[in-house]
Order: sequence, then C-alpha cells, then structure tokens
Amino acid sequence: MKLGSIIRLACWWFAWFLSLAGLGLSAAFLYLNPQIPDTASFSRVNLKAPLRIYSADGLLIQEFGERLIPVTYDQIPHLFKQAVLDTEDKRFWHHSGIDLVTLVNATWQLVRNRGAIKTGASTITMQLVKNVSGATEVRFLRKFKEMLLAMKIEQELSKEEILTLYLNIIPFGKHAFGIQAAANTYYGKNANQLTLAQMAMLAGVPQAPEAGNPINGPVRALKRRNLVLLRMLEQGSISQRQYDVAVTSPITAKLHSRRVELPALYAAEMVRQEILERYGSAAYSQGMIAHTTIDSVMQRAAEAGLRRELLNYDRRHGYRGPEHKRIKGRDEYLAAPHNGYPDNWLRVLSLKKAYRNQLPGLVTEVNDRSIRVLTKDLDEIEIPWEGLNWAKPYISVNELGEQPLVPSDLVDVGDLIRYEVTPSGRLRLGQAPDIQGALVALDPRNGAIRALVGGFDYTVRQFNHATQARRQPGSNFKPFFYAGAMEEDGVTAASLYNDAPIVLPGRLDGDVYRPRNSGDRFSGSIRLREALSHSINLVSARVVLDYGTSKVINYVSRFGFDTREFPQDLQLAFGGGTIGLTPLEVATGYAAFANGGFKVAPYLIEEVDSINSDILYQADPETVCYQTCDQAKPASRIVDSRVTHIMNSILADAMQRGTAARARQVLQRNDLHGKTGTTNAADIWFSGYTPDLVATVWAGFSDNRPVGNQEWGSTLPLEAWIAFMERVLPPESQVTKLPRPDGLASVKIDTATGLRVDPSDPSGVFEIFREEYIPAQGLSAETEEEAEPFQDIF
Repeated sequence: MKLGSIIRLACWWFAWFLSLAGLGLSAAFLYLNPQIPDTASFSRVNLKAPLRIYSADGLLIQEFGERLIPVTYDQIPHLFKQAVLDTEDKRFWHHSGIDLVTLVNATWQLVRNRGAIKTGASTITMQLVKNVSGATEVRFLRKFKEMLLAMKIEQELSKEEILTLYLNIIPFGKHAFGIQAAANTYYGKNANQLTLAQMAMLAGVPQAPEAGNPINGPVRALKRRNLVLLRMLEQGSISQRQYDVAVTSPITAKLHSRRVELPALYAAEMVRQEILERYGSAAYSQGMIAHTTIDSVMQRAAEAGLRRELLNYDRRHGYRGPEHKRIKGRDEYLAAPHNGYPDNWLRVLSLKKAYRNQLPGLVTEVNDRSIRVLTKDLDEIEIPWEGLNWAKPYISVNELGEQPLVPSDLVDVGDLIRYEVTPSGRLRLGQAPDIQGALVALDPRNGAIRALVGGFDYTVRQFNHATQARRQPGSNFKPFFYAGAMEEDGVTAASLYNDAPIVLPGRLDGDVYRPRNSGDRFSGSIRLREALSHSINLVSARVVLDYGTSKVINYVSRFGFDTREFPQDLQLAFGGGTIGLTPLEVATGYAAFANGGFKVAPYLIEEVDSINSDILYQADPETVCYQTCDQAKPASRIVDSRVTHIMNSILADAMQRGTAARARQVLQRNDLHGKTGTTNAADIWFSGYTPDLVATVWAGFSDNRPVGNQEWGSTLPLEAWIAFMERVLPPESQVTKLPRPDGLASVKIDTATGLRVDPSDPSGVFEIFREEYIPAQGLSAETEEEAEPFQDIF
C-alpha cells in the first residue's frame, strides 16, 4: 500500500475515532448533564464548621465538632496559595476547569490499566466539586461529572472565588477544615503568621488528612512538605535561599487547644446536650452558634468564689496525705540521684493531670524547713515550711491530728503530692478536695442563667451538681411553706409560736420522734419573723403541723418543685426525708421572692444562629412585668405580692442579724435577702438575692457523708456566695426597687403578745401586715377607742 493511501486511511480512522468520541461525549453529556447540580449551589455552599457556644457578652465558651474558620482571598497568604497550586494544579489560572495535559495522561492510564485510574487528573476546581459532594470513589462517571461541573463552575465563579472556597473547606485532619483552622490547630496562630516551612507542611496535608498530618504521620508529612517546597522552587515561587532554609526546618507542629475565652464547661455541656436534642448530630458541622445567657464577669466570679471556699473547707479539715506514697523508683533514686529521675517517676507524672490549681508533683528531697518537688514540666521547685505547716493530719471530718513540726511529718521522698501557687505567687502544699459544690445564679425577672458552676473541676468529674444533684435542701426550704402558711392560713410575721421540745409518735409502735433545734437551745414564745430569720426548727415543725402536710406539698408545687416524692410527714418542716432538689431548682424557687411573686423558668440559650443562615432559635421567656410587658410574655403570679413583700423583709432580717449576718458585715449593704440551710450535716446551702439577681450555693460529699459538725450553710456556702456577690453586685443605689404592693400596713406591736400597741410605746416594734390581718389592740377598751388603728410608714 502506498504511503499516501496509508496516510489517508489513518486520517479516516482518526476522524472516525474523533467522531465516535465526540458522539460518545455528547451522549454522555446529554445523559449526565441533568444529574449535575446548579453551580449556584457552590457559591452558597454550607461550610463545615463546629458548634460554637458564646457568653452573653460574646466570649467563646466552647466548640464542639469540626473546626473551620472562613477567611477571604486576601487573608490567605500568597505563598500558601502558590504552595497549593504549584503542587496540585500549576496551570490553574489558565485552564477552564479541566487541565488537558493531565487529562491525556489520565486517559492513557485508563486504557493501560483497563479502566483503573491510578493517578488523578483533578484540577483545583474538580477537587472542589469532590469535596463539596463528598464522593471519594475513583469512577469514570464520577470523574466525568466532575469535569462537566468544573467547567460550569468556571463559567459562574471567578478563579479567586474558586480558590478561596477550596482553601476554606479542604480537610487538614484533626477536625480542622480550611487553612485558618489548620493554622490554629497545628501552630496556634493565624494563617498570615505562618512561616514558609509551615505553609508547605499544611499544603501537603490534604492529600492524606489523617494519615499524613504532622501529628499522626510526621515522617510522611515531612516528605510531602519537602516535595511541596521543591515544586515551589521549580515553578519559581520561592528562591533557592528560601528553599534551603525551609527544607531544613524541623517539624514545629503540635496540637493547640481551641481558643476558649471563658471555660464555663458545665454550662457548655448543658448547651451541647440541648442543641443535640433539638438539631441532632448535624449541629456539630453546620456552623451553629449558640448565644447563652451566661455573663462572663459573673461566671468567673462564681468559679473563683466556689473553688476558693471548697479549698478552704478542705484545708481546715486537715491533710489526707500524699496521693501515692513512695512510688516505685524511690530506692533507685536515693542510691544514685546523679543518674537522673527513675523512668517510673516520669511515667507517673506524665499521666497525672492538674486538678484545677492543684498540680501534681513528686517529692525529691525532704529538708528540715522545706521540700523539693519535681513538677510535671520536669522542673524542681522548693516549697518552704510556711507552705507546709497548715497541714494538720486529717483523722475524721470532726478531728485533726497534731500540728506537724517538720516536713518529714507530712511527706517522704518518692511521694506523689499536690501543690499550688497562691494568688501572691507563693508555693504551698495542696490536695485535691474531696468535697463538691455548685453555684447557680439567675435573673429573677425572666430566669436567664447568668452563672453556673457544677463542681470543682469539670475535666475531672463531669457530674453537674447544679442540675443533677438532687439533695435535701434543709432550712433552705422553709421560706416556701412559710409563705404558704401566711397566704392561705392567715399566719403573720408577728404570730407567736412556742419554741419548746415536741414529742411525736414514731413510725413504729412505742417509738417517739423528737425534732431538735440546732444546738438544742429553746427560746420559748417567739415570733415567726425571729423563728425564720434564726432558722428555728421546732417553730417550723409547729407551722407545718398547723398548716397541714398536704397543704404544704400543694403550695410549694407552685414554685416548680416536683413534689411526687416529697414525704407526707413532718420532715417537710426541715427540708429532709425524701425531698430532693437541685441547686438550680432552689434558685428558681427563690426567684419568686426576688421578683415579687412570679414564676419564671430557668433557661440558658438566648439564641441560636449559624454562619450560613438566619436565626434558628430565639428564646421567648415568660418575663416579670410590673406595669406593661410590651412584646414579652407575662410571667404568672404564684405568690400574693404582699406575702412576698413580708417574706422579703424577714429574709432581709436573716442577713442583718440572723443566720446569714456575716454577709451584711462583709458587703455592707441593706438590699440583701437570704436563707441558710443544713440537713443532717450532709448538705449545706445558702440562697440569697436582690431584685436583680438570685444565687444558690450547695456543698456536700457525693456519697452523702457528713460534712462536719462545725459546718453549716453559714460557712462554706455563705462564704462562696459573698465572694461571688462582692464582685458582681452593682452599687446599692442602682439595684431595682420592687414596687410596694397595695394593702400593706406597718403597725407597732408588743413583742411578747404580738398584739398592737400605741405607736408611742417605746417597747413596741413595727411589723408589716396585710391589712386584713392587722392584730387586735392590746390595750384597754377605753384606750383602744383613742388609739390610732395603725400607722402606715410607707
């Protein structure tokens, strides 16, 4: 066959092949085009981002889920863009979504490998399609769809928009998506602060985000980084000198924690659970933002105040000794200290976590007036005798051992201990407190939770004592049924009760039950005001006996308490028996006194929105409205406003001269109200409030063992409440004043009889009454006609 004929035949076959290929591609296009999504969806792509939780004043509390921080094109470093393009798609700026050079190579592989594609022909645009769609299988049809969609995207979006979107969504491992999140995760800084070596390292990670990141696969990551640097050098993006410096740089990546600004972990977990119930696990990657009611100043004050008083309690009950004594390696170290620290010591220290400010350490030397301690950072510190001599040995919750005379009375070489750095910078022997506590503060006008602490350290124990610990409230419960006796039985603050021993039948035949006052002291005839402000148990018992247990249970349910397990007996008077309330429930109950008698529901989430959409949820709490409510839902009244006014005056007395008088001494304020509570020496409480803020503090042991016979609601809980309030209360002049209810009068009474006396009687005292319950005149009939019926001092 002549050469010309061969050429013509080859041309014919080539033309036929092109025609056939064209027909095939056209058919494929007509078949697949309807299956390809609208390119506009790529400009509105939902970026995979974590659930973020913020305080009311905009501080980040916590993140959950995938980490993504979107950035603009101009915020992405030029060298990082070049690193990615030089390695992944060096003709990015010139093609229209498909790189024909790499496509021919991939096609040849497709034929040679009988349909299997060993290396990709993907451009950045095609990789964007794959990352958005989530498809990972290497299939011809998927590749063809990617090509078609890539060409369509190139017609709709600019190159800058495509590259920006790609660099914001590609995975970098360790739950980090996008360059900014990756820079924060591996280097603890923003992308524009990265070195060339760090940028090249990150540019190489997306090829294998989990196996090839510098934490999980440092060897593989280093090889990939150096390949990226070589490609940048070959393309002229960097100089030989830049290459030489970067390629010899060591790996500096390490995991950096998320930049939490307000670590309110108990509250964060409550929000996480609520969001998860409402939106499902997708909330972790949809960029949801939960704005809470938490106030950062109050939260920090709550954390610091409660933690300080739990530690103070722990110290005054003695030192329980080292966590571990003479751990393995001690003899080896004493025999040859110049050989360094035993491997077991280093292993034990590496496994021990800090317990808030209680840091782990190993005793390496015990001297006459100090000890030396190896820290978790492998530094040696010295704790002087002044930081050790507090540690009288713990014998029992009510008994301490003798004062230590020398450090060897407390510790020995090889002991694992805890130490702390005081606010003044001094070192002191410490210990992780065994006792737990909770503090919750809320706005009584709408139930917004302003601060919540559920224990000493969430990272050690996740049980939230503020919401999960149902404990006996003790005398903290008394104001609720005292209010009921006033409102429904006509009891007044001047009603007289006999503070004397009571003997009641026991549960078994022949048994007797004798309620007791704290300290077994009796006052005889006493007014209800004094009895409640001084928390006298026997008067409370008589109030319940007169009022009736069923009426008590029915009335206190108004405050939102679940009364199904409440005892139908006199334990109601003491907040004991089967009564179980959480600190959050107690604080919510006290909110009704603080706001003038309205029921509010506690809530923590103010709003939920998203980086990709409008507001998803907006809280609409029932709100106390003293005049008009405008657009807010009005809260329901549950207590007569006059009763709450009288109860507030009694609970103010408790702060002035009753069981909580120390608060008045420290804070020097007259606008405080509150009540202590102690139950069987196992639960200690204090709840206090102003019209703007109510806070409850609880403390106790998880196993319900006694806290000690010298511990009451007026010790740890009250001190923590004071520490909290002195940092968060505004000046007294700025505190809301509740409106005075109509129908109240103040008259002078005889404290011995509770009857009305002449206003000029110097021995009388003024008491507040509802007008229909003003007591009778205690004078003769003639004098009574001349006396004024009452004096209204308001």
